[in-house]
Amino acid sequence: MNYFPIFANLAGRPVLVVGGGSVAARKISLLLDAGAQVRVVANQLNAELSALATENKILWLAEEFRAEHIRTVFLIIAASSDQALNRRVFQLAESCQKPVNVVDDRDYCSFIFPSIINRNPIQIAVSSSGSAPVLARLLREKLEALLPHSLGDMAEISGRWRDAVKGKLKSVTERRRFWEKQFNGRFAALVKNQQTAQAEQELAKQLEQNYQGGFVSLVGAGPGDAGLLTLKGLQEIQQADVVLYDALVSDSILSLVRRDAERIFVGKRARGGRTPQEDTNALMVRLAREGKRVVRLKGGDSFVFGRGGEELEVLARHHIPFSVVPGITAAIGATAYAGIPLTHRDYAQSAVFVTGHRKADAPDIEWQTLARSRQTLVIYMGTLKAALIAERLQQYGRPPDTPAAVISHGTQSTQSTAIGTLANLARLAENAPKPALIVVGEVVELHEKLAWFGENAKKASNPAEHAYFALDGLGTGQEQQAA
Repeated sequence: MNYFPIFANLAGRPVLVVGGGSVAARKISLLLDAGAQVRVVANQLNAELSALATENKILWLAEEFRAEHIRTVFLIIAASSDQALNRRVFQLAESCQKPVNVVDDRDYCSFIFPSIINRNPIQIAVSSSGSAPVLARLLREKLEALLPHSLGDMAEISGRWRDAVKGKLKSVTERRRFWEKQFNGRFAALVKNQQTAQAEQELAKQLEQNYQGGFVSLVGAGPGDAGLLTLKGLQEIQQADVVLYDALVSDSILSLVRRDAERIFVGKRARGGRTPQEDTNALMVRLAREGKRVVRLKGGDSFVFGRGGEELEVLARHHIPFSVVPGITAAIGATAYAGIPLTHRDYAQSAVFVTGHRKADAPDIEWQTLARSRQTLVIYMGTLKAALIAERLQQYGRPPDTPAAVISHGTQSTQSTAIGTLANLARLAENAPKPALIVVGEVVELHEKLAWFGENAKKASNPAEHAYFALDGLGTGQEQQAA
């Protein structure tokens, strides 16, 4: 960390600005917004600063800079067009141990100005430590677009209610949960719509009826790439007291969980250790009854072969409130990164998702339906039974040369795609890293043509293009395996 981020209270404090041009004017505008008493040393002022001096909003010292000018001020900004003067200001300020900034000269700064997102009293500062100010500005613009202007009003209202909430709710955890609920609920919506009175009525109502029991959020983590986690999913895992996660949740997703939250592994692995589903169900119920906010974090989407429906049935049976946050399922994420569209007017008019792992007493699969031509078949958890799957599909009409793919570690940096046919699907699946997804259908032929954005982006000849794609999550580092 090159610079320590800090917010200074300048209200009523004297600040010296050396220079009277447009650069100085930009800094002075920020200082006045912060309530500083601005003193300007310059032989001349531009029109904007002259008007401020006439209105007594700044104190103009119409003279040459002298060492005594810095002795009674809180901080100094050198913004003149005279580089030698600016550096002299820096040296004198340093000798007096006064914070000083020489505009656009990082080597002569003891502090720097960040790009600012202002939602007073909420403020966010973005800094590149002076290395890339344009990048910092672009990041600020992105954040500006994301953050509603109502944040400031929300903070002011909650500040007025802080003592009342503290008096009603005695523990830090209770207060945190209360405010998290308000900032993500009807209170926030009312503030956003400028219905301030109704928003405060909502706070009073929620405080009186504050629910002290637990809550469970069923969150789909997506197929692995942290960039594919939904915004709502991110909000849920950062508000959780406990996160129950399975084996398909990537480390990059887990790193986004709030640091003080408890993490409990409840995963299952084919031919490996497993947590019985009944134990997971009981754990969710117990933790919720203890008043904790629980996130059940599942790879992909919880309702696509994730047994999410079964878990919600248990919660409903025990009268535990819950919510569901969908995730991008592996069939969508992994195939997209591999350049295999699920549907295409020339190749497939439908897509079918099926699991290769079923309950022991489940009825047999309708193979005739799965073996239709011009249809994309995506098989979850099918690598162990790949030989049987290939045999049955051929038995019910799929030709042996039907294109097939096995996609391992979908959407992660280690994703790989093995291409072949139904005839050698069993070998592809056996050799593929696990976990893996099987895709069968004519659309697999498009892999070599369309995988540029995923598997070959790192080979882009233009480094700038490569950086662009990588920043947008398109570069996956995949390597095609010879079938």
